[in-house]
Amino acid sequence: MSSIAVVGAGIIGTTIAYALQRRGLSVTLVDRDAPGKGASYGNMASIAVTEFMPASRPGVWAQMPKWLLDPEGPVRIRPAYMPKLIPWFLRFLAASRPSKLRELETAGAALCGRVYEDLDALLHETGLTPMLSAEGCLSLYTDEAEFRADREHIEILERFGFRHEILGGNAIRDLEPALTTKIAKAVLFPDNRSVSDPYRLVTALAEKFQALGGTINAGEVVGFEQGDGGVDALRLADGRRLATDRVVLAAGAFTGRLSRLLGEPIPLETERGYHTQIMAPGISMRHSIIWPARAFMVTPTAGGIRVGGTVEMAGLDAPPDYRRAKVLVKRAKEAFPELEVERASEWMGHRPALPDTVPVMGASAKRRNVWYATGHGHLGLTYAATTGRLMADLITGVAPPVDMKPYRVDRF
Repeated sequence: MSSIAVVGAGIIGTTIAYALQRRGLSVTLVDRDAPGKGASYGNMASIAVTEFMPASRPGVWAQMPKWLLDPEGPVRIRPAYMPKLIPWFLRFLAASRPSKLRELETAGAALCGRVYEDLDALLHETGLTPMLSAEGCLSLYTDEAEFRADREHIEILERFGFRHEILGGNAIRDLEPALTTKIAKAVLFPDNRSVSDPYRLVTALAEKFQALGGTINAGEVVGFEQGDGGVDALRLADGRRLATDRVVLAAGAFTGRLSRLLGEPIPLETERGYHTQIMAPGISMRHSIIWPARAFMVTPTAGGIRVGGTVEMAGLDAPPDYRRAKVLVKRAKEAFPELEVERASEWMGHRPALPDTVPVMGASAKRRNVWYATGHGHLGLTYAATTGRLMADLITGVAPPVDMKPYRVDRF
């Protein structure tokens, strides 16, 4: 039986490995860490089907100067890293043309529109359906000005038919009594549900993968043995050689380092995200909440509530700056005045960010037996089941249910 190695044991790689193993392939999942210990460990647990719109849209550009000048703003670029970001930002700028934005919105909506078809099937067949909440997400606004500033987002959702409901103050607090009375308006996104523990979801899928006969190999991939236009083996940091017939590179923000070794650079950056997990918050929540003007999110997950958000551009190697997490908690206390933060832990992870916000999913343009699945940004958990389905289709020669051209690796 031919073998296939999936590099990266986050939610994307683990879901792909499971999907391939279930179709009868012999799959090895390779990662330097245990499954789910990277970005999947600390994501915001949200199935965010309404958040597919490109980051390069005009509403974001308009606020970018203010954000960058604010030390507590939602976007922070470490000065020493700025020169390395110039090529990425030029592509980000190119993705802001109106015609391009429409293409990118359509590509994102095509994935989000089928998320639950794939996710419900995956959770059902693995017995993990109870991990998905029944509640949606509330987007908060203190006044009409904040709501108008987010109107572009709402209009995109209306264009593609995603469900939402505009609520006034009393109706908001009927849903979430702990919220501040300063919130005058909210939008309920009923389909932006959340999972009870995103890390446990990855480990549970990894266990299901192993139960089907899949193998997990702990090791850091540092190189490839290549021949006849493809990859014959992975080289690991400890000197081991892992022979394989096919390779899927799904190592999140670290995929760019591996693709460059194959002569196929991907403009992949890390949007470093922070969270604070609060285990005794002193409040109860049913819905996740997002406050666009304050650029943070709060989700009930992992046995407590999680406060996260922010974008920090500083590369893969710089140490965390946990002041970013503390800013988010300060803003969460604006939303929930009675929030307590006694039992809390802070975390930083690497979201794999492409300049056009649309993930790379598909075959290598240069190596006959290599595939990529990366660049899912803050929608890794959202897109995971769909990515597993689509990648398994491509690799096994089945026609995928969506046009895969917008996600090809050589589009840049």
